[in-house]
Amino acid sequence: MIVKSAEYVQSVTDWKKCPSPTLPEYAFIGRSNVGKSSLINMLVRNNKLAKTSSKPGKTQTINHFLINKDWYLVDLPGYGYASISKAMREKWQKMINDYLVCRENLQLVFVLVDSRLEPQKIDIDFINGLGESGVPFSIIFTKTDKLSASKVQGNVQRFKNKLMETWEELPFMLLTSSETGKGRDEVLQYIEEINTNYSSNKQFKNEI
Repeated sequence: MIVKSAEYVQSVTDWKKCPSPTLPEYAFIGRSNVGKSSLINMLVRNNKLAKTSSKPGKTQTINHFLINKDWYLVDLPGYGYASISKAMREKWQKMINDYLVCRENLQLVFVLVDSRLEPQKIDIDFINGLGESGVPFSIIFTKTDKLSASKVQGNVQRFKNKLMETWEELPFMLLTSSETGKGRDEVLQYIEEINTNYSSNKQFKNEI
């Protein structure tokens, strides 16, 4: 997929105020400070599209970006933020959960995981929650340029082993680096494949 255009559409705190669900949608989420905004900017090759910050919790709304006038990229608030109040944390969690469960045109959630770390309980719990809610997802390992390839593979394998304790089949996984552009083509190709199926299914339903 060639990204020809990437436009900011809107930011909301209620999924019911999201754009009309006429286009396929892909959400990006991860533990706070996992490198989500940098990854989004790398995918669309626009360093100013998603706001990056060294301070966790920069993203506080459901942010829609229209890509190629064909599909939505959605930037969701991170989870695991320790610097906000319990009330605000619960508010964000409800906002995210309502969106993930209720958004009818959501095709896939990309869960971002820091490849430098051992399996984190907060990531595992979030992934298990998606499974329990029947929300389709894939995993993107970020910051793979920060470690040697062997160490990255070791951490990824440990993450897989942890998931296999509760999952019969592992989700699709990708390795990326916002610094080097690693994984960009693979992520966009994966989205393009799903978009093709989405269009085919939509045309089939219209013909019935």
